[in-house]
Amino acid sequence: MITPEIVELEGKKRETGRRAAEALRDAKRVPSVLYGPEIDENLHFSIDELELEKILAVSKRQFIEISIDGETQKTLLKDVEFHPITDRPIHVDFYALADDHKVTLTVPIKLEGTPTGVSEGGGRIFQPMHILNIRVTPDQIPGAYTVDVSELEIGDSLHVRDLELEGIIPLDELEQTLVTIRPPKSEALLTSSLITEETDEEELEEGELPEGEEGELEEGELPEGEEGEAEEPGEEGEATE
Repeated sequence: MITPEIVELEGKKRETGRRAAEALRDAKRVPSVLYGPEIDENLHFSIDELELEKILAVSKRQFIEISIDGETQKTLLKDVEFHPITDRPIHVDFYALADDHKVTLTVPIKLEGTPTGVSEGGGRIFQPMHILNIRVTPDQIPGAYTVDVSELEIGDSLHVRDLELEGIIPLDELEQTLVTIRPPKSEALLTSSLITEETDEEELEEGELPEGEEGELEEGELPEGEEGEAEEPGEEGEATE
């Protein structure tokens, strides 16, 4: 597992209300709120927009130490609201950590190493899961969860149940696939084509001709079920009018 980085932010207490929030945004500051199990009353403050964007650009979990009026709180970024048109951050929720209280969060999954099935067999890595949902105490929070894939061969897979999660409660299904090694693309297409051909051949019964390849009829032979009807001869000696 990767240990979370610690980032420091300076917050300034703010007034609540729509006009006050709009004024802060015009000044490139983002209205924010801090809450948690040991926070008696939600704390409203603002942070620098550029500093927030630096945090959002990092793809792993971080501890954020927010200093407000000389007091520092160890927090996690809980939620960010973005403007629907400009995509600028317009509001942020921070969660104040408490040692004895477990938190529910997501951490990114990072693959480590080159699978044998890729380096020697030309296989392809398929990773359907990129984040892991967990419940954990603050002292066990990982910055990211690393998964060693170096020994995986073509056809091998790793699932949530295969992870070593001491002190961490996974919230995803244990059978969910984290990563699998697929065969080379050309080999996969060839295998699929061969299976299709074999299936088609097995469906033809012995002696049965494929559709559109009926045998030629010998001269004078009629198709089965289409025997000609003989004309009825007239009665002997009957005169024709």
